Amino acid sequence: MGVAAYGGAALVTVADVIGRNFDLPVQGVVDLVQLLVVTGAWLVMPFAFMTGAHVGVDFVVKSLPGALRAPLRLFVAAVALALVGLMLWYGFETFDVRSAYGDRSQQLGIPVAWYWYPLLAGLTLSLPGVVLEVLATSQKGTRNE
Repeated sequence: MGVAAYGGAALVTVADVIGRNFDLPVQGVVDLVQLLVVTGAWLVMPFAFMTGAHVGVDFVVKSLPGALRAPLRLFVAAVALALVGLMLWYGFETFDVRSAYGDRSQQLGIPVAWYWYPLLAGLTLSLPGVVLEVLATSQKGTRNE
């Protein structure tokens, strides 16, 4: 879904560039592209956690003895869960305030809440994503070590 949002942002941009040559620009292109890019960014995050595609320092972890790797993975997962949980908590608080005031985008008047829905969904889905990645890594680690 996140990658599709990035594709949508690219299509809107290309349509606007081509449309400008025929005096048919896409109305609200900035609002649409911003919404699609924000959606893409937050909705690919759970996949990145589940597949372990986030940034890591493998050369340090792989140089550690096997007995230290598992506790380190659990510690990193606990920190990730805490940070994502805090982001979700404060994100929801901010979403609630922004929604209460009825904020809207500048060009098309899109409710600002629409920009927050993918953020909240992405963070919510990232929590089990972290857990699933740790479980998958633990399964691999017990078979390989």
